[in-house]
Amino acid sequence: MKIALLGYGKMGKIIEQVAINRGHEIVIKTSEEDGYDITDADIAIDFSVPTAAFFNIVNCFKHQIPVISGTTGWLHNYDKAIEICKDENGAFIYASNFSLGVNIFFELNSHLAKLMNGLEQYHVSMEEIHHTQKLDAPSGTAITLAESIINKQGRYSNWSLDENREDALSIKAKRIENIPGTHIVNYKSETDSIKIEHEAHNREGFALGAVIAAEWLLGKTGVYTMKDVLNIG
Repeated sequence: MKIALLGYGKMGKIIEQVAINRGHEIVIKTSEEDGYDITDADIAIDFSVPTAAFFNIVNCFKHQIPVISGTTGWLHNYDKAIEICKDENGAFIYASNFSLGVNIFFELNSHLAKLMNGLEQYHVSMEEIHHTQKLDAPSGTAITLAESIINKQGRYSNWSLDENREDALSIKAKRIENIPGTHIVNYKSETDSIKIEHEAHNREGFALGAVIAAEWLLGKTGVYTMKDVLNIG
């Protein structure tokens, strides 16, 4: 499989090594929006920046190159991207987190939220911890977790960052050196607590999931999620 790495930062470099170890070839590695021929690739993996992601993704669609994207911060253009993907008969997977473990954690979180629905004595809160180089807060993974809880329970209208509001699910965001990513969902009452947690030990898990998703998407058309890749949910 010939891969274009659109965004060649820390994550792009780890994806490169994982992909090569799995027998694939990196034919493009760039952090620029232009100056490359995307048709040299069989598939693209986008871990760029919010200002470049939409251009990169649409460029792939227009050249019938399947694309995986893990870039956050561009989702105000997500619906437009999906429309273009369908118009161009493209193939696309977006995930806030490609880690296989995190996507299983997403399912656990969703199921627990459903079980806890209606148990008003439990207060729900979340915490996410990442390395100091991570600029966005809360993380895209935390937002995905929060939105799942909100959709399964009628008590919250939205989430809030680092503040306590009755109508919002509180997310605490911490930035600590050399923490790849930890997410905690806590249900607490006066009598007990129920907590689920995912802790990443390194970034290789994120990279491996992205490459596995690319392997799965190759040869397909349509819009998919990691649920499709892992056949869960």
